[in-house]
Amino acid sequence: MKTLFDDSYPNIKRFVEEFGYIEIGEDEDSPSDSFIRAINPGGLIWEGKDNYESLDEAFRALEKELDEWI
Repeated sequence: MKTLFDDSYPNIKRFVEEFGYIEIGEDEDSPSDSFIRAINPGGLIWEGKDNYESLDEAFRALEKELDEWI
């Protein structure tokens, strides 16, 4: 079943189904202060800014980056 998330963020959906996973939120063990990150078995693909005005803004930034990466 296709969802609103699938329609809004097709590259994020594809990435987590085929390539890796995303992390959202602060990670005290990470050397970076990024709020959102894309990771595959080879390591970190992308990390965002340390804060966003909304979760939607963070997803839009990730969606754009994954569009270029995929």
